[in-house]
Amino acid sequence: MALIEVKYFNSFLLRKSVDSFNQPRWYGSRGIPTVVGGWEQAPGVDPANTLNWAIEESRIRGGYNNTSTSLGAKAYLVEDEPEGSIRGNTMIYSGIFNSRTGINQTNQFPVGSDITKSTDPADGSIQRLYAEDTNLIIFSEKKVSRALIDKDAIYTAEGGGVPVSQLNLVIGQIVPYAGNFGIADNPESFAVYGYRKYFVDKNRNAVLRLSRDGITEISNYGMIDYFRDTLSNVDTGFGTGKIIGGWDIYTKQYTLSLQQNNSNPEPRFETLQFDEKVLGWPSFYTFKPRWMFSLANRFYSVSNEGATNDNVFVHNSPDVPRAKFYNVQGKSNITFVSNPSVDVSKVFKTINYEGSNGWEVISFVSDITGADSFEVDGLGQPIWLLPPKLRDTTNNIHSYYEGEYIIDPIQASPTFGQPVYRPGYVAAFGDDDPPYNREYGGFVRKENKYYANLVNNSSGQTQPGEVRFGSEMTGIKAYYCTVTIENDDYTDPGGMKELFAVNTTFVKSS
Repeated sequence: MALIEVKYFNSFLLRKSVDSFNQPRWYGSRGIPTVVGGWEQAPGVDPANTLNWAIEESRIRGGYNNTSTSLGAKAYLVEDEPEGSIRGNTMIYSGIFNSRTGINQTNQFPVGSDITKSTDPADGSIQRLYAEDTNLIIFSEKKVSRALIDKDAIYTAEGGGVPVSQLNLVIGQIVPYAGNFGIADNPESFAVYGYRKYFVDKNRNAVLRLSRDGITEISNYGMIDYFRDTLSNVDTGFGTGKIIGGWDIYTKQYTLSLQQNNSNPEPRFETLQFDEKVLGWPSFYTFKPRWMFSLANRFYSVSNEGATNDNVFVHNSPDVPRAKFYNVQGKSNITFVSNPSVDVSKVFKTINYEGSNGWEVISFVSDITGADSFEVDGLGQPIWLLPPKLRDTTNNIHSYYEGEYIIDPIQASPTFGQPVYRPGYVAAFGDDDPPYNREYGGFVRKENKYYANLVNNSSGQTQPGEVRFGSEMTGIKAYYCTVTIENDDYTDPGGMKELFAVNTTFVKSS
């Protein structure tokens, strides 16, 4: 057996908050060494001539605003099993603070009282607690449960629960929510707005929403494959990977940042948002936060790396250029699939869009042709052609501003007879009435709609049955095409770019 002596003690800290000029100063903690938290007294200051001294007290049994103290009684405990233990699935609650009488019992945990409440050990450790109205929501690794606070429930013959007051009960019966979902070991993924609680169960590759209708897998809204593959790569076992969640009060969206193991040479991260209005994940973002929170109708995040580490940034600010996060200017891009007449082999000839100036096409590729054996090795085995080599591509399409150029007509110019593009030679376009005819090598604008031809630049192995390929062919042959359109570097950087619709024209392949 171990004999443990427990003493009631009093600790006092004397400090100075402001000086005679009402300036915040610290005048030291007399008798407390600086190595354990004390502060040296400010030189040349007479404590007798200063104001606003404060006394901070830390006591096991201290009453509110008490005028006198004593050492108190000593207590001796006999511990039969001095070995300590960690009960990760158990909650313990203290006494109360009575604001009317000033009696503070929040530091008392009487061993003779039933002051613990445990969840099922099979559900893992408790990772987060959230109090909502009269419910305490318990997020364990493998389960989410709820318990009434200061109430108990009487169940009728039909199974319905009726909450009743119970003065000697702090935490009522623990009732699990339907579904085998928990919060794993990522309590940092939790976010709340109204009656909706959002969190991630990495062990089941699911992003979840808890509301009055129970638990819903919001990762199933068009992103089930993505979260299956991405969450499995987030290594949080040693605290190196993070799954950080936050509610964006400005856009009314759940923001989630999936950060892989930071011990990797090039740790990956992806930040995205869930929108309740469309029940989908509309966008990815290029910032990597350490933490995210909303305050006073603004959304904030704390930077996680680089020169801006630990700095707080406000999002959606009119004073910050669009797509600029943590002082790094990025670009906005959209990837989509063009697939009209799904069962027809087509030749895509042109592309056009409705929206702002400044969009360029950085990728326009066909669907992948299945692998094909075109030769055999020395053992007579077929060599399979990898599918990525069997797809058609087009040239990139400059934006309207980026692709604008002139043919220099001046004999003495070193660029005589050559195209001169606006981004490289702005001076030639500065005059309202320049002596040059303007041409366009990218999108052309007509009636505030932008359109361009598709020029094939496929290379490598000719696909079976293909008569011509590469730049000799107009357009691109495909059942469907994957297109990526992005902001350029020249048109109003950081300004608003709108995109309403993108269309392609095609003919049936002969």
